[in-house]
Amino acid sequence: MNATLPGSRVPVGKALSREPVLSVSNLTTSFLTDGAWRTVVSNVSFDVAPGETVAIVGESGSGKSVTSLSIMRLLARNSSRIDGRVVLNGKELLSLSDKEMRQVRGNDAAMIFQEPMTSLNPIFTVGRQISEALTCHSDIGKAQARAETIRLLEKVRIPNAASRFDDYPHQFSGGMRQRVMIAMALASRPRLLIADEPTTALDVTIQGQILDLIKVLQEEEGMAVLFITHDMGVVAEIADRTIVMYKGQAVETGKTADIFHNGQHPYTRALLSAVPRLGSMKGHKWPLRFPAVDMATGQRSKPDEVAGTVDRSTTPILTVKNLSTRFDIHGGIFGRKLGAVHAVENVSFDLFQGETLALVGESGCGKSTTGRSIMRLVQPNAGKIDLDGRDVLNLDTSRLRDLRRNIQMIFQDPFASLNPRMTIGATVSEPIVEHGLGTRTQAREKAADLLDRVGLSADMMGRYPHEFSGGQRQRICIARALALDPKIIVADESVSALDVSIKAQVCNLLMDLQQSLRLAFLFISHDMAVVERVSHRVAVMYLGEIVEIGPRELVFGNPQHPYTRKLMAAVPVPDPSRRGIRRNLAADELKSPIRPVGYIAPERIFREVGAGHLVRIEEASA
Repeated sequence: MNATLPGSRVPVGKALSREPVLSVSNLTTSFLTDGAWRTVVSNVSFDVAPGETVAIVGESGSGKSVTSLSIMRLLARNSSRIDGRVVLNGKELLSLSDKEMRQVRGNDAAMIFQEPMTSLNPIFTVGRQISEALTCHSDIGKAQARAETIRLLEKVRIPNAASRFDDYPHQFSGGMRQRVMIAMALASRPRLLIADEPTTALDVTIQGQILDLIKVLQEEEGMAVLFITHDMGVVAEIADRTIVMYKGQAVETGKTADIFHNGQHPYTRALLSAVPRLGSMKGHKWPLRFPAVDMATGQRSKPDEVAGTVDRSTTPILTVKNLSTRFDIHGGIFGRKLGAVHAVENVSFDLFQGETLALVGESGCGKSTTGRSIMRLVQPNAGKIDLDGRDVLNLDTSRLRDLRRNIQMIFQDPFASLNPRMTIGATVSEPIVEHGLGTRTQAREKAADLLDRVGLSADMMGRYPHEFSGGQRQRICIARALALDPKIIVADESVSALDVSIKAQVCNLLMDLQQSLRLAFLFISHDMAVVERVSHRVAVMYLGEIVEIGPRELVFGNPQHPYTRKLMAAVPVPDPSRRGIRRNLAADELKSPIRPVGYIAPERIFREVGAGHLVRIEEASA
């Protein structure tokens, strides 16, 4: 058998050459800072063979992304310096002119970035952008470029590819935009694909689809892949070999299975120890703190079970009944209402003092809108919200302001939610002063105490947000949320963008604060492994509705709804023995929650499959 797959350069069954596609030797990258050169990547060396996937792993600041940008020569020339050797297909890249390097990018090597929306031009259609990548690197006509673009879109599993040629980036979901970026990267059939955190911001099901897609395309095209990530679960499932980076240096290199089973460097062991594993909570009724891991030594403490129970015989501190939130869609010459986005539809649940209820689901399922509706940051259309005995939806502006002292929110991106012109002392003090709970002196004293409580110190109060790391900024946001002594905190994807060690620290902090202050958490997340660790109960949302809700141990131990099972099946498992496994997840996106004018949601029926474990009966769905 020596047939060639359609659109592929690699004959099936033909052995690939083991001559490296990419060879990096003593790569050293420095940046000009305050008049002096500061080295951020030091003497990194590795090869990538045809058809091989090499992963570079490490936390933020380890130098992994700078390594990939140095290889592609995408760093600013006037403020960066790259030394060493980078050989791609026999070409020494560091000695090429800018014009020659432009021919290499896209032709011999292509790159996928973490956030596709910053890489796609919003004013051009996706078809035009992919076609441009083709016409720049090959002598083909407009009709040929269109046909090849449609073939590429089909190859990356874009449904109805021909009809979506003229769509713009904003008309695609996050997962579909990432597929478009992969199609663009594959346009000239490069020998090397560099994927820089391509799945970090994606939901677990979309992430699973992208990983499967890269594996399939690699097999068909025989590409070498350099995969940059901090997710050890992703590394285990996709990489042949792994390079662990720490403070700009490659501290350990080897086969992925050897790295996972017999990692030698303390930082490697620390990274692996910090990874939350789905299923690790089996046999534990209450949430567990993450083990404290010393990232320098790799030493790990035994996790402590969070003490105390949740008394559900008392009155819930928050009761939500039949909550619905919709956003009208207008169009046409007269701006008539054409329909509505049914973001939240008939959602009901209780939340008790000292309890964590997790809302899980993919982007667009309505979990964040539920949190914002409860705080009345968006106005619900129907339902009832009872917060500590008060009807939230019938409060006037003044009373609502007072009520918000009892419920605060922590957002996903701390940098976006902190004022860059205010010191953190002023940021944490401001709510206390604004609500008249103390003088400025008293507010600063309380702010100092809160910063100390979240693991920072009072002498940091004069600093600005940009002077802190991502994990420290999230701690500042937690301190600000605690300033008004709330009873409920809505944590909206508050740890999703953090490195594994920082994520563990912040989750432990939240659980410690919950135990000492009897806080109730509405924990909004798509990270199933973290949710399993920190929550008492879990509610799974799909298309604005809860499809399964119950105690964490029952939902995770005996998932009943097909969507819940799909979410769990998509979670990357840090086990290299699964490297060849295909999840075979459907390449469809979350269905649209847009409904026409006059739409009436069907009555939903739930069945109880365990104590407090309710699952929606799909046969009753419209």
